[in-house]
Amino acid sequence: MAGKRNDYITWDEYFMGVAKLSANRSKDPSTQVGACIVSGDNKILSMGYNGFPMGCSDDEFPWGKEDGADPYDTKYFYAAHSELNAILNYRGGSLEGSKLYVTLFPCNECAKAIIQCGIKTVIYACDKYADTSATKASKRMLNAAGVRYYEYQPTGRKIEIQV
Repeated sequence: MAGKRNDYITWDEYFMGVAKLSANRSKDPSTQVGACIVSGDNKILSMGYNGFPMGCSDDEFPWGKEDGADPYDTKYFYAAHSELNAILNYRGGSLEGSKLYVTLFPCNECAKAIIQCGIKTVIYACDKYADTSATKASKRMLNAAGVRYYEYQPTGRKIEIQV
């Protein structure tokens, strides 16, 4: 009798894969971020990606991020981050005690929402803005609120999706 296979993916690989797949829905030309919220018993609760709010056409609002440009004409006043979208997309009640998988470390604004909704763990793939004030403030708030966070450690295994 054959035993179970041993090359299955871990929960972290699975849920970070979902977050990365969600990021591919973003129409942002420079930064695509995805998020996946998971219950304590490893059930997907919600997903999100960065983009404009419903009703705000991504053909009519600006995608630019030019330095020195009028902020009104850049994406920053309009785009909702993946973490906030995942939180707002959840329709099931409380997110208390859940985990958030996200492809980019949350900014300070998203950290506020993460803390307020009760997410207790953040697993992130990239922290490219670690030295910015926004990320430092985010980590300060997450630490103060007792929200655990750690960087996703890929196994190096190539995961292919067949369609």
